[in-house]
Amino acid sequence: MIRFLSIRDLAVVDRIEVEFLDGFNVLTGETGAGKSIIVGALGLLVGGRATNELVRTGCEKAVIEGTFENLSGDECIVRREISMRGRSRIFIDDALATVGKLRELGRSLVDIHGQHEHQELLDPKNHGRFLDAYGGHGDLVSTVSASYREWRKLQRELRVLMKTIDSRTENLELLRFQLDEIDSVAPREEEEAALIVERSRLANAERLALLAAQTYEDLYESDSSVVSLLGKIWRNLDELELIDQSFPTSLEDREAVSASLAEMSEALRSYSAEIETSPQRLEFVEERLASLERLKRKYGGSIKAVIDERDEIEGQITAVENGEQAIGDREERLHDARGVFVSQSKRLSQRRTDSARQLKRAFEIEIGELAIANCVFEVRVDSESSDDNWNELGVDRVEFFFSANPGEETRPLARTASGGELSRIMLALKTLGTTDLARKTLVFDEVDAGVGGEAADRIGQRLGKLGEHFQVLSVTHAPQVAVYGTTHFAVKKSVQANRTVTSVQNLRHDEDRAVELSRLMTGAADSIGVDTAMALLQAKRKAKAKGESR
Repeated sequence: MIRFLSIRDLAVVDRIEVEFLDGFNVLTGETGAGKSIIVGALGLLVGGRATNELVRTGCEKAVIEGTFENLSGDECIVRREISMRGRSRIFIDDALATVGKLRELGRSLVDIHGQHEHQELLDPKNHGRFLDAYGGHGDLVSTVSASYREWRKLQRELRVLMKTIDSRTENLELLRFQLDEIDSVAPREEEEAALIVERSRLANAERLALLAAQTYEDLYESDSSVVSLLGKIWRNLDELELIDQSFPTSLEDREAVSASLAEMSEALRSYSAEIETSPQRLEFVEERLASLERLKRKYGGSIKAVIDERDEIEGQITAVENGEQAIGDREERLHDARGVFVSQSKRLSQRRTDSARQLKRAFEIEIGELAIANCVFEVRVDSESSDDNWNELGVDRVEFFFSANPGEETRPLARTASGGELSRIMLALKTLGTTDLARKTLVFDEVDAGVGGEAADRIGQRLGKLGEHFQVLSVTHAPQVAVYGTTHFAVKKSVQANRTVTSVQNLRHDEDRAVELSRLMTGAADSIGVDTAMALLQAKRKAKAKGESR
Protein backbone atom coordinates (compact mmCIF):
# COMPACT_ATOMS: atom_id res chain seq x y z
CA MET A 1 0.00 0.00 0.00
CA ILE A 2 1.06 3.59 -0.49
CA ARG A 3 1.97 5.50 2.63
CA PHE A 4 3.22 8.80 1.25
CA LEU A 5 2.92 10.59 -2.09
CA SER A 6 4.86 13.68 -3.12
CA ILE A 7 4.15 15.51 -6.41
CA ARG A 8 6.18 18.43 -7.68
CA ASP A 9 5.61 20.45 -10.88
CA LEU A 10 3.20 17.97 -12.48
CA ALA A 11 0.48 19.54 -14.66
CA VAL A 12 -1.15 22.31 -12.51
CA VAL A 13 0.39 20.97 -9.27
CA ASP A 14 3.35 22.94 -7.96
CA ARG A 15 3.91 20.82 -4.88
CA ILE A 16 1.64 18.64 -2.79
CA GLU A 17 2.34 15.92 -0.23
CA VAL A 18 -0.28 13.41 0.88
CA GLU A 19 -0.04 10.79 3.62
CA PHE A 20 -2.52 8.01 2.90
CA LEU A 21 -3.86 5.73 5.64
CA ASP A 22 -5.26 2.21 5.86
CA GLY A 23 -8.85 1.61 4.84
CA PHE A 24 -10.99 3.62 2.43
CA ASN A 25 -9.37 6.93 1.39
CA VAL A 26 -11.77 9.32 -0.38
CA LEU A 27 -10.64 12.21 -2.60
CA THR A 28 -13.22 14.87 -3.44
CA GLY A 29 -13.04 18.30 -5.02
CA GLU A 30 -14.37 20.45 -7.79
CA THR A 31 -13.91 19.43 -11.39
CA GLY A 32 -10.41 20.39 -12.52
CA ALA A 33 -9.09 20.72 -9.00
CA GLY A 34 -6.45 18.05 -9.59
CA LYS A 35 -7.95 14.81 -8.25
CA SER A 36 -7.17 12.92 -11.44
CA ILE A 37 -3.63 14.32 -11.36
CA ILE A 38 -3.11 12.49 -8.07
CA VAL A 39 -4.38 9.26 -9.63
CA GLY A 40 -2.22 9.92 -12.68
CA ALA A 41 0.82 10.44 -10.45
CA LEU A 42 0.18 7.05 -8.87
CA GLY A 43 -0.07 5.58 -12.36
CA LEU A 44 3.35 7.03 -13.23
CA LEU A 45 4.84 5.46 -10.09
CA VAL A 46 3.72 2.01 -11.23
CA GLY A 47 4.93 2.30 -14.83
CA GLY A 48 2.45 4.55 -16.63
CA ARG A 49 3.51 6.34 -19.82
CA ALA A 50 5.28 9.66 -19.24
CA THR A 51 5.60 12.61 -21.66
CA ASN A 52 7.11 16.06 -21.25
CA GLU A 53 3.61 17.52 -21.67
CA LEU A 54 3.02 16.51 -18.04
CA VAL A 55 5.66 18.95 -16.76
CA ARG A 56 4.24 22.14 -15.29
CA THR A 57 4.64 25.17 -17.54
CA GLY A 58 7.90 26.98 -16.91
CA CYS A 59 9.51 24.10 -14.95
CA GLU A 60 12.48 21.93 -15.90
CA LYS A 61 11.09 18.64 -14.66
CA ALA A 62 8.28 16.99 -12.73
CA VAL A 63 9.14 14.74 -9.79
CA ILE A 64 6.77 12.15 -8.30
CA GLU A 65 7.85 10.14 -5.26
CA GLY A 66 5.98 7.51 -3.30
CA THR A 67 6.66 5.40 -0.24
CA PHE A 68 5.06 1.95 -0.44
CA GLU A 69 4.71 -0.71 2.24
CA ASN A 70 4.42 -4.43 1.50
CA LEU A 71 2.68 -7.17 3.46
CA SER A 72 5.70 -7.77 5.69
CA GLY A 73 5.92 -4.08 6.59
CA ASP A 74 9.06 -3.32 4.54
CA GLU A 75 9.09 0.04 2.80
CA CYS A 76 10.03 0.76 -0.81
CA ILE A 77 10.64 4.26 -2.16
CA VAL A 78 9.89 4.92 -5.83
CA ARG A 79 10.81 8.18 -7.55
CA ARG A 80 10.16 9.22 -11.13
CA GLU A 81 11.55 12.30 -12.81
CA ILE A 82 10.09 13.62 -16.09
CA SER A 83 12.21 16.18 -17.90
CA MET A 84 11.01 18.88 -20.29
CA ARG A 85 13.63 17.47 -22.66
CA GLY A 86 11.59 14.31 -22.90
CA ARG A 87 13.73 12.05 -20.76
CA SER A 88 12.36 10.16 -17.80
CA ARG A 89 14.40 8.63 -14.97
CA ILE A 90 13.16 6.01 -12.52
CA PHE A 91 14.63 5.20 -9.11
CA ILE A 92 13.63 2.29 -6.86
CA ASP A 93 15.20 2.72 -3.42
CA ASP A 94 17.61 5.26 -4.98
CA ALA A 95 18.80 2.76 -7.62
CA LEU A 96 18.15 3.46 -11.30
CA ALA A 97 15.50 1.17 -12.77
CA THR A 98 13.67 0.53 -16.04
CA VAL A 99 10.00 1.04 -16.83
CA GLY A 100 9.64 -2.75 -17.17
CA LYS A 101 10.96 -3.34 -13.67
CA LEU A 102 8.72 -0.56 -12.33
CA ARG A 103 5.65 -2.12 -13.93
CA GLU A 104 6.55 -5.52 -12.50
CA LEU A 105 6.84 -3.99 -9.02
CA GLY A 106 3.71 -1.90 -9.54
CA ARG A 107 1.53 -4.94 -10.25
CA SER A 108 2.11 -6.12 -6.70
CA LEU A 109 1.53 -2.70 -5.13
CA VAL A 110 -1.29 -0.89 -6.92
CA ASP A 111 -4.27 -1.75 -9.12
CA ILE A 112 -5.73 1.35 -10.78
CA HIS A 113 -9.27 1.11 -12.15
CA GLY A 114 -9.79 3.82 -14.68
CA GLN A 115 -6.53 3.35 -16.61
CA HIS A 116 -6.56 0.14 -18.58
CA GLU A 117 -2.87 -0.58 -18.45
CA HIS A 118 -2.98 -1.15 -14.67
CA GLN A 119 -6.12 -3.26 -14.40
CA GLU A 120 -5.14 -6.84 -13.72
CA LEU A 121 -8.60 -8.22 -14.51
CA LEU A 122 -8.40 -6.83 -18.04
CA ASP A 123 -5.66 -9.37 -18.77
CA PRO A 124 -7.28 -12.75 -19.59
CA LYS A 125 -4.24 -14.48 -18.05
CA ASN A 126 -5.58 -13.43 -14.64
CA HIS A 127 -9.17 -14.60 -15.19
CA GLY A 128 -8.41 -18.22 -14.34
CA ARG A 129 -6.79 -17.20 -11.06
CA PHE A 130 -9.79 -15.02 -10.21
CA LEU A 131 -12.26 -17.83 -10.96
CA ASP A 132 -10.22 -20.25 -8.82
CA ALA A 133 -10.15 -17.75 -5.95
CA TYR A 134 -13.90 -17.21 -6.24
CA GLY A 135 -14.64 -20.95 -6.41
CA GLY A 136 -12.22 -21.90 -3.62
CA HIS A 137 -10.18 -24.22 -5.84
CA GLY A 138 -6.89 -23.46 -4.10
CA ASP A 139 -6.06 -27.00 -2.93
CA LEU A 140 -6.87 -28.57 -6.28
CA VAL A 141 -4.95 -25.86 -8.14
CA SER A 142 -1.91 -26.59 -5.95
CA THR A 143 -2.19 -30.29 -6.75
CA VAL A 144 -2.49 -29.57 -10.48
CA SER A 145 0.49 -27.20 -10.33
CA ALA A 146 2.65 -29.80 -8.58
CA SER A 147 1.74 -32.52 -11.09
CA TYR A 148 2.42 -30.10 -13.98
CA ARG A 149 5.87 -29.26 -12.65
CA GLU A 150 6.69 -32.95 -12.19
CA TRP A 151 5.53 -33.76 -15.73
CA ARG A 152 7.54 -30.90 -17.27
CA LYS A 153 10.60 -31.79 -15.19
CA LEU A 154 10.52 -35.36 -16.53
CA GLN A 155 10.13 -33.97 -20.04
CA ARG A 156 13.25 -31.86 -19.63
CA GLU A 157 15.20 -34.77 -18.14
CA LEU A 158 14.18 -37.04 -21.02
CA ARG A 159 15.24 -34.45 -23.60
CA VAL A 160 18.63 -34.07 -21.91
CA LEU A 161 19.05 -37.85 -21.67
CA MET A 162 18.14 -38.39 -25.33
CA LYS A 163 20.41 -35.57 -26.45
CA THR A 164 23.27 -36.94 -24.38
CA ILE A 165 22.80 -40.48 -25.63
CA ASP A 166 22.40 -39.30 -29.25
CA SER A 167 25.62 -37.32 -28.95
CA ARG A 168 27.44 -40.27 -27.44
CA THR A 169 26.01 -42.71 -29.99
CA GLU A 170 27.42 -40.58 -32.80
CA ASN A 171 30.84 -40.85 -31.16
CA LEU A 172 30.51 -44.48 -30.09
CA GLU A 173 33.00 -45.74 -32.71
CA LEU A 174 35.50 -43.10 -31.62
CA LEU A 175 34.97 -43.96 -27.96
CA ARG A 176 35.60 -47.64 -28.59
CA PHE A 177 38.76 -46.84 -30.59
CA GLN A 178 40.02 -44.64 -27.74
CA LEU A 179 39.31 -47.36 -25.17
CA ASP A 180 41.13 -49.96 -27.27
CA GLU A 181 44.04 -47.57 -27.77
CA ILE A 182 44.49 -47.06 -24.03
CA ASP A 183 43.86 -50.71 -23.11
CA SER A 184 46.40 -51.92 -25.69
CA VAL A 185 49.07 -50.02 -23.74
CA ALA A 186 47.52 -50.74 -20.33
CA PRO A 187 49.40 -48.00 -18.48
CA ARG A 188 50.12 -48.31 -14.77
CA GLU A 189 50.41 -45.17 -12.70
CA GLU A 190 53.87 -45.86 -11.13
CA GLU A 191 55.67 -47.56 -14.01
CA GLU A 192 56.88 -44.49 -15.93
CA ALA A 193 59.42 -43.43 -13.29
CA ALA A 194 60.82 -46.97 -13.03
CA LEU A 195 61.13 -47.24 -16.84
CA ILE A 196 63.01 -43.94 -17.03
CA VAL A 197 65.57 -45.25 -14.47
CA GLU A 198 65.88 -48.56 -16.33
CA ARG A 199 66.36 -46.82 -19.69
CA SER A 200 69.22 -44.74 -18.31
CA ARG A 201 70.93 -47.86 -16.87
CA LEU A 202 70.57 -49.90 -20.09
CA ALA A 203 71.71 -47.03 -22.31
CA ASN A 204 74.88 -46.58 -20.20
CA ALA A 205 75.55 -50.24 -19.27
CA GLU A 206 79.17 -50.38 -20.62
CA ARG A 207 80.14 -47.14 -18.92
CA LEU A 208 78.55 -48.28 -15.65
CA ALA A 209 80.45 -51.61 -15.75
CA LEU A 210 83.73 -49.81 -16.48
CA LEU A 211 83.23 -47.35 -13.63
CA ALA A 212 82.33 -50.11 -11.14
CA ALA A 213 85.33 -52.31 -12.13
CA GLN A 214 87.80 -49.44 -12.09
CA THR A 215 86.55 -48.19 -8.74
CA TYR A 216 86.79 -51.69 -7.25
CA GLU A 217 90.32 -52.04 -8.58
CA ASP A 218 91.31 -48.66 -7.12
CA LEU A 219 89.92 -49.75 -3.79
CA TYR A 220 91.46 -53.26 -3.56
CA GLU A 221 93.41 -54.70 -6.44
CA SER A 222 95.86 -52.16 -7.81
CA ASP A 223 99.37 -51.69 -6.31
CA SER A 224 98.32 -48.22 -5.20
CA SER A 225 94.86 -49.25 -4.03
CA VAL A 226 93.10 -47.41 -1.27
CA VAL A 227 93.34 -50.51 0.96
CA SER A 228 97.14 -50.71 0.51
CA LEU A 229 97.55 -47.03 1.29
CA LEU A 230 95.21 -47.37 4.26
CA GLY A 231 97.39 -50.21 5.72
CA LYS A 232 100.42 -47.96 5.55
CA ILE A 233 98.42 -45.20 7.28
CA TRP A 234 97.38 -47.52 10.10
CA ARG A 235 101.03 -48.62 10.65
CA ASN A 236 102.16 -45.03 10.88
CA LEU A 237 99.46 -44.30 13.42
CA ASP A 238 100.47 -47.33 15.50
CA GLU A 239 104.07 -46.05 15.64
CA LEU A 240 102.87 -42.56 16.66
CA GLU A 241 100.83 -43.99 19.48
CA LEU A 242 103.77 -46.16 20.63
CA ILE A 243 106.21 -43.28 20.77
CA ASP A 244 103.78 -40.68 22.17
CA GLN A 245 101.13 -42.19 24.40
CA SER A 246 99.34 -38.83 24.55
CA PHE A 247 98.45 -39.14 20.85
CA PRO A 248 94.71 -39.84 20.64
CA THR A 249 93.83 -43.43 19.82
CA SER A 250 92.01 -44.03 16.50
CA LEU A 251 91.02 -47.68 16.84
CA GLU A 252 87.26 -47.15 16.53
CA ASP A 253 87.66 -44.77 13.59
CA ARG A 254 89.89 -47.31 11.82
CA GLU A 255 87.27 -50.05 12.24
CA ALA A 256 84.50 -47.80 10.87
CA VAL A 257 86.57 -46.76 7.83
CA SER A 258 87.57 -50.35 7.13
CA ALA A 259 83.98 -51.55 7.42
CA SER A 260 82.72 -48.80 5.08
CA LEU A 261 85.37 -49.61 2.49
CA ALA A 262 84.56 -53.30 2.71
CA GLU A 263 80.85 -52.59 2.30
CA MET A 264 81.51 -50.30 -0.64
CA SER A 265 83.75 -52.81 -2.41
CA GLU A 266 81.15 -55.57 -1.95
CA ALA A 267 78.45 -53.33 -3.36
CA LEU A 268 80.62 -52.47 -6.36
CA ARG A 269 81.37 -56.14 -7.06
CA SER A 270 77.69 -57.12 -6.82
CA TYR A 271 76.59 -54.13 -8.94
CA SER A 272 79.18 -54.92 -11.59
CA ALA A 273 77.97 -58.52 -11.75
CA GLU A 274 74.35 -57.47 -12.15
CA ILE A 275 74.90 -54.97 -14.98
CA GLU A 276 73.22 -56.34 -18.10
CA THR A 277 73.84 -55.16 -21.60
CA SER A 278 70.61 -55.91 -23.50
CA PRO A 279 69.80 -53.95 -26.68
CA GLN A 280 66.51 -55.81 -26.93
CA ARG A 281 65.45 -54.75 -23.44
CA LEU A 282 66.52 -51.18 -24.10
CA GLU A 283 64.46 -51.11 -27.31
CA PHE A 284 61.44 -52.44 -25.40
CA VAL A 285 61.79 -49.80 -22.67
CA GLU A 286 62.17 -47.00 -25.24
CA GLU A 287 59.07 -48.15 -27.10
CA ARG A 288 57.10 -48.47 -23.86
CA LEU A 289 58.01 -44.95 -22.77
CA ALA A 290 57.11 -43.61 -26.24
CA SER A 291 53.69 -45.28 -26.02
CA LEU A 292 53.08 -43.79 -22.60
CA GLU A 293 54.16 -40.34 -23.82
CA ARG A 294 51.78 -40.58 -26.79
CA LEU A 295 48.87 -41.41 -24.47
CA LYS A 296 49.81 -38.57 -22.12
CA ARG A 297 49.79 -36.01 -24.95
CA LYS A 298 46.42 -37.23 -26.18
CA TYR A 299 44.56 -37.86 -22.92
CA GLY A 300 45.49 -35.28 -20.32
CA GLY A 301 49.22 -34.87 -19.77
CA SER A 302 49.87 -37.52 -17.10
CA ILE A 303 49.49 -41.26 -16.64
CA LYS A 304 46.89 -40.66 -13.93
CA ALA A 305 44.89 -38.44 -16.31
CA VAL A 306 45.09 -41.18 -18.98
CA ILE A 307 43.74 -43.78 -16.57
CA ASP A 308 40.92 -41.41 -15.43
CA GLU A 309 40.02 -40.67 -19.07
CA ARG A 310 39.94 -44.38 -19.79
CA ASP A 311 37.42 -44.94 -16.99
CA GLU A 312 35.30 -42.01 -18.26
CA ILE A 313 35.27 -43.40 -21.81
CA GLU A 314 34.26 -46.82 -20.55
CA GLY A 315 31.42 -45.19 -18.56
CA GLN A 316 30.18 -43.36 -21.66
CA ILE A 317 30.18 -46.55 -23.68
CA THR A 318 28.23 -48.31 -20.94
CA ALA A 319 25.75 -45.42 -20.78
CA VAL A 320 25.16 -45.62 -24.54
CA GLU A 321 24.73 -49.38 -24.40
CA ASN A 322 22.23 -49.01 -21.56
CA GLY A 323 20.63 -45.88 -23.08
CA GLU A 324 17.64 -47.51 -24.72
CA GLN A 325 16.58 -49.07 -21.45
CA ALA A 326 17.03 -45.77 -19.61
CA ILE A 327 14.98 -43.90 -22.23
CA GLY A 328 12.26 -46.51 -22.07
CA ASP A 329 12.02 -46.24 -18.29
CA ARG A 330 11.92 -42.43 -18.43
CA GLU A 331 9.26 -42.43 -21.17
CA GLU A 332 7.08 -44.68 -19.05
CA ARG A 333 7.42 -42.35 -16.05
CA LEU A 334 6.67 -39.38 -18.29
CA HIS A 335 3.52 -41.02 -19.63
CA ASP A 336 2.31 -41.73 -16.11
CA ALA A 337 3.05 -38.16 -14.97
CA ARG A 338 1.17 -36.69 -17.91
CA GLY A 339 -1.78 -38.92 -17.13
CA VAL A 340 -1.84 -37.71 -13.52
CA PHE A 341 -1.75 -34.06 -14.64
CA VAL A 342 -4.53 -34.53 -17.21
CA SER A 343 -6.73 -36.41 -14.74
CA GLN A 344 -6.35 -33.75 -12.04
CA SER A 345 -6.83 -30.96 -14.60
CA LYS A 346 -10.12 -32.50 -15.76
CA ARG A 347 -11.36 -32.46 -12.17
CA LEU A 348 -10.34 -28.81 -11.94
CA SER A 349 -12.07 -28.06 -15.26
CA GLN A 350 -15.33 -29.48 -13.94
CA ARG A 351 -15.03 -27.43 -10.76
CA ARG A 352 -14.33 -24.33 -12.83
CA THR A 353 -17.33 -24.95 -15.05
CA ASP A 354 -19.59 -25.17 -12.00
CA SER A 355 -18.02 -22.06 -10.44
CA ALA A 356 -18.33 -20.17 -13.75
CA ARG A 357 -22.12 -20.61 -13.68
CA GLN A 358 -22.26 -19.43 -10.09
CA LEU A 359 -20.02 -16.43 -10.80
CA LYS A 360 -22.18 -15.44 -13.78
CA ARG A 361 -25.32 -15.33 -11.64
CA ALA A 362 -23.61 -13.57 -8.73
CA PHE A 363 -21.96 -10.98 -10.96
CA GLU A 364 -25.13 -10.06 -12.85
CA ILE A 365 -26.91 -9.50 -9.52
CA GLU A 366 -23.99 -7.51 -8.12
CA ILE A 367 -23.52 -5.32 -11.20
CA GLY A 368 -27.27 -4.64 -11.24
CA GLU A 369 -26.90 -3.29 -7.70
CA LEU A 370 -24.28 -0.90 -9.11
CA ALA A 371 -26.69 0.54 -11.72
CA ILE A 372 -25.71 -1.57 -14.73
CA ALA A 373 -28.90 -3.53 -15.28
CA ASN A 374 -29.79 -6.24 -17.81
CA CYS A 375 -26.16 -6.86 -18.76
CA VAL A 376 -24.83 -10.21 -19.94
CA PHE A 377 -21.73 -11.71 -18.34
CA GLU A 378 -20.05 -14.95 -19.38
CA VAL A 379 -17.18 -16.94 -17.95
CA ARG A 380 -15.86 -19.15 -20.71
CA VAL A 381 -13.87 -22.20 -19.68
CA ASP A 382 -12.34 -23.85 -22.75
CA SER A 383 -9.96 -26.78 -22.55
CA GLU A 384 -6.87 -26.43 -24.72
CA SER A 385 -6.23 -29.44 -26.94
CA SER A 386 -2.50 -28.81 -27.41
CA ASP A 387 -0.29 -29.53 -24.43
CA ASP A 388 1.94 -26.64 -25.57
CA ASN A 389 -0.77 -24.34 -24.17
CA TRP A 390 -1.08 -26.14 -20.83
CA ASN A 391 0.44 -24.56 -17.75
CA GLU A 392 0.51 -24.79 -13.97
CA LEU A 393 -3.15 -23.75 -13.82
CA GLY A 394 -4.25 -26.76 -15.84
CA VAL A 395 -5.53 -27.29 -19.37
CA ASP A 396 -8.15 -24.51 -19.41
CA ARG A 397 -8.30 -21.09 -20.98
CA VAL A 398 -10.57 -18.94 -18.81
CA GLU A 399 -11.81 -15.56 -20.06
CA PHE A 400 -14.53 -13.11 -19.03
CA PHE A 401 -16.95 -11.77 -21.67
CA PHE A 402 -19.40 -8.92 -21.16
CA SER A 403 -22.17 -6.97 -22.84
CA ALA A 404 -23.87 -4.01 -21.17
CA ASN A 405 -26.77 -4.06 -23.65
CA PRO A 406 -29.19 -6.98 -24.10
CA GLY A 407 -29.15 -8.37 -27.60
CA GLU A 408 -25.56 -7.34 -28.22
CA GLU A 409 -22.90 -9.98 -28.63
CA THR A 410 -20.69 -10.43 -25.59
CA ARG A 411 -17.10 -9.41 -26.13
CA PRO A 412 -13.88 -9.84 -24.16
CA LEU A 413 -13.99 -7.76 -20.99
CA ALA A 414 -11.11 -5.50 -22.01
CA ARG A 415 -13.07 -4.28 -25.08
CA THR A 416 -16.59 -3.86 -23.77
CA ALA A 417 -16.64 -0.83 -21.50
CA SER A 418 -14.72 2.24 -20.49
CA GLY A 419 -14.47 4.84 -17.75
CA GLY A 420 -16.79 4.61 -14.77
CA GLU A 421 -18.73 1.70 -16.25
CA LEU A 422 -15.58 -0.41 -16.45
CA SER A 423 -14.61 0.67 -12.95
CA ARG A 424 -17.94 -0.57 -11.64
CA ILE A 425 -17.38 -3.91 -13.36
CA MET A 426 -14.03 -4.16 -11.61
CA LEU A 427 -15.63 -3.16 -8.32
CA ALA A 428 -18.30 -5.85 -8.70
CA LEU A 429 -15.70 -8.53 -9.48
CA LYS A 430 -13.43 -7.52 -6.61
CA THR A 431 -16.43 -7.47 -4.28
CA LEU A 432 -17.21 -11.06 -5.21
CA GLY A 433 -13.63 -12.26 -4.90
CA THR A 434 -10.06 -11.26 -5.65
CA THR A 435 -6.57 -12.61 -6.14
CA ASP A 436 -5.04 -9.38 -4.82
CA LEU A 437 -2.64 -9.56 -1.92
CA ALA A 438 -3.80 -8.16 1.39
CA ARG A 439 -2.81 -4.50 1.94
CA LYS A 440 -2.57 -3.86 -1.79
CA THR A 441 -3.75 -0.43 -2.95
CA LEU A 442 -6.90 -0.45 -5.11
CA VAL A 443 -7.60 2.83 -6.90
CA PHE A 444 -11.04 3.65 -8.35
CA ASP A 445 -11.17 6.81 -10.44
CA GLU A 446 -14.77 8.13 -10.46
CA VAL A 447 -16.32 4.69 -10.20
CA ASP A 448 -19.64 6.47 -9.50
CA ALA A 449 -19.62 8.50 -12.75
CA GLY A 450 -23.19 8.89 -14.01
CA VAL A 451 -24.63 7.16 -10.93
CA GLY A 452 -26.56 8.66 -8.06
CA GLY A 453 -29.03 7.90 -5.31
CA GLU A 454 -29.25 4.36 -4.00
CA ALA A 455 -26.82 2.93 -6.57
CA ALA A 456 -24.14 5.39 -5.47
CA ASP A 457 -24.77 4.40 -1.85
CA ARG A 458 -24.27 0.75 -2.74
CA ILE A 459 -20.99 1.66 -4.49
CA GLY A 460 -19.88 3.43 -1.31
CA GLN A 461 -20.83 0.39 0.79
CA ARG A 462 -18.74 -1.91 -1.37
CA LEU A 463 -15.73 0.39 -1.44
CA GLY A 464 -15.92 0.64 2.33
CA LYS A 465 -16.08 -3.13 2.57
CA LEU A 466 -13.03 -3.50 0.33
CA GLY A 467 -11.26 -1.02 2.60
CA GLU A 468 -11.43 -3.56 5.41
CA HIS A 469 -9.02 -5.82 3.49
CA PHE A 470 -7.14 -3.46 1.20
CA GLN A 471 -6.10 0.14 1.06
CA VAL A 472 -8.70 1.77 -1.22
CA LEU A 473 -8.35 5.17 -2.92
CA SER A 474 -11.39 6.55 -4.68
CA VAL A 475 -11.95 9.80 -6.54
CA THR A 476 -15.65 10.65 -6.29
CA HIS A 477 -18.22 13.39 -6.81
CA ALA A 478 -20.96 11.50 -4.96
CA PRO A 479 -21.61 12.30 -1.29
CA GLN A 480 -23.20 8.84 -0.95
CA VAL A 481 -19.76 7.35 -1.72
CA ALA A 482 -17.65 9.89 0.16
CA VAL A 483 -19.52 9.38 3.43
CA TYR A 484 -18.20 5.80 3.64
CA GLY A 485 -14.56 6.93 3.60
CA THR A 486 -12.43 6.28 6.67
CA THR A 487 -10.13 9.10 5.54
CA HIS A 488 -11.38 12.06 3.53
CA PHE A 489 -9.12 14.32 1.45
CA ALA A 490 -10.39 17.53 -0.13
CA VAL A 491 -8.54 18.57 -3.28
CA LYS A 492 -8.74 22.32 -3.94
CA LYS A 493 -7.32 24.74 -6.44
CA SER A 494 -6.61 28.42 -6.09
CA VAL A 495 -4.79 31.16 -7.95
CA GLN A 496 -1.57 32.47 -6.46
CA ALA A 497 0.66 34.96 -8.27
CA ASN A 498 -1.41 34.43 -11.42
CA ARG A 499 -0.78 30.65 -11.34
CA THR A 500 -3.22 27.87 -10.56
CA VAL A 501 -2.17 25.95 -7.47
CA THR A 502 -3.55 22.62 -6.22
CA SER A 503 -3.62 21.67 -2.54
CA VAL A 504 -4.80 18.60 -0.59
CA GLN A 505 -6.32 18.78 2.90
CA ASN A 506 -7.01 15.84 5.19
CA LEU A 507 -10.47 16.48 6.67
CA ARG A 508 -9.85 15.05 10.11
CA HIS A 509 -12.95 16.46 11.83
CA ASP A 510 -16.61 15.74 11.15
CA GLU A 511 -17.30 19.48 10.85
CA ASP A 512 -14.82 19.82 7.98
CA ARG A 513 -16.17 16.69 6.30
CA ALA A 514 -19.72 17.95 6.66
CA VAL A 515 -18.81 21.17 4.86
CA GLU A 516 -17.27 19.23 1.97
CA LEU A 517 -20.18 16.78 1.80
CA SER A 518 -22.59 19.70 1.75
CA ARG A 519 -20.73 21.14 -1.22
CA LEU A 520 -21.01 17.78 -2.99
CA MET A 521 -24.76 17.60 -2.28
CA THR A 522 -25.86 21.16 -3.01
CA GLY A 523 -22.88 22.94 -4.46
CA ALA A 524 -22.66 25.15 -1.37
CA ALA A 525 -21.83 24.87 2.34
CA ASP A 526 -25.01 26.37 3.79
CA SER A 527 -26.28 25.46 7.25
CA ILE A 528 -29.00 23.13 5.96
CA GLY A 529 -26.56 21.20 3.81
CA VAL A 530 -23.96 21.01 6.58
CA ASP A 531 -26.57 19.77 9.10
CA THR A 532 -27.78 17.17 6.63
CA ALA A 533 -24.23 16.02 5.96
CA MET A 534 -23.47 15.82 9.69
CA ALA A 535 -26.59 13.71 10.22
CA LEU A 536 -25.52 11.47 7.34
CA LEU A 537 -22.06 10.98 8.86
CA GLN A 538 -23.49 10.12 12.25
CA ALA A 539 -26.00 7.70 10.73
CA LYS A 540 -23.28 5.88 8.80
CA ARG A 541 -21.10 5.70 11.89
CA LYS A 542 -23.96 4.21 13.95
CA ALA A 543 -24.80 1.73 11.21
CA LYS A 544 -21.16 0.61 11.03
CA ALA A 545 -20.93 0.25 14.82
CA LYS A 546 -24.14 -1.77 14.86
CA GLY A 547 -22.84 -4.04 12.11
CA GLU A 548 -19.54 -4.62 13.92
CA SER A 549 -21.33 -5.50 17.18
CA ARG A 550 -23.27 -8.32 15.55
